[in-house]
Amino acid sequence: MSHEPIVWLIAGLEVVAALGIAAYWITWFRQPHDEPWLPDGYIDHETPFVYADSVLAIVLVMAAVLQVSEAPPGEIEMLVSRSRPVGESLGLVAAGMLAFLGILDFAYFARTGLFKKEHEGIVSGGVVAGVLLLAAILVVRFI
Repeated sequence: MSHEPIVWLIAGLEVVAALGIAAYWITWFRQPHDEPWLPDGYIDHETPFVYADSVLAIVLVMAAVLQVSEAPPGEIEMLVSRSRPVGESLGLVAAGMLAFLGILDFAYFARTGLFKKEHEGIVSGGVVAGVLLLAAILVVRFI
């Protein structure tokens, strides 16, 4: 196990993000999404993201576990990267996924007016900012 506080902080952020993703989708699927200001096709647009977000949550948790475990090099590590631990490699994969999803959400929300205060824009903005911030933190940490 790692004794470095920064390793535990980054791993904690990854796990919190994974739990946030799970909580978001559990909540999202329990809501009717019948607000008159939602764009046409909103449900059809958003629903498929549960798959990508689920993979992202799994990658975040796997990265966190491997980062704190400091497992000795093994075959799987060599398959991912010869120069960095597999937990760090997965952290970079998660960063790419976070950046892609954050940019896509930013573009969609901006185009459809979902950043407006009266359309729960503060929450949407916070989610997008948090996703992009975590992507940046992971990139800075692991590059």
